Amino acid sequence: MAKVKTNAMRILDTQKVLYEILTYDSKDGKIDGVAVAGKIGRDPSQVYKTLVAVGASKNVYVFVIPVEAELDMKKAAREAGEKNVEMLPVKDIQKFTGYIRGGCSPVGMKKNYPTFLDSSAQALETIIVSAGKIGFQVELAPDQLISAADGKYAQLSK
Repeated sequence: MAKVKTNAMRILDTQKVLYEILTYDSKDGKIDGVAVAGKIGRDPSQVYKTLVAVGASKNVYVFVIPVEAELDMKKAAREAGEKNVEMLPVKDIQKFTGYIRGGCSPVGMKKNYPTFLDSSAQALETIIVSAGKIGFQVELAPDQLISAADGKYAQLSK
């Protein structure tokens, strides 16, 4: 694959965050997190997906959870200080984040939304998240992601 620098990678570079770029072939259309984990030869427990939700207040929130996990909407709302949250409609993802579904990185969105990383990441040396483009992932230490995304750890998954 051609050498690509995504916005997320540029931000990580600016913040002097160490990361590894992992690439995969997306021509088959299989871009869900579990398929991506298989394509990059990693355990799915190490690969995290970025979910974007909107609260009752209309504020946008970012939740980063293991690809095999399901977001617990009640826990997510509580962490965000909202009465409830619901997933941002797919048609609105690019408008709010600058990224498309399947290539949404928790780093480098259009705005700095409150970001929460599932606390399961604290037990791992590194985690893998989207680099902001389909076919590209970045592997980095969870604390580095927290720092780069100005996020915090939270109990998020069911």
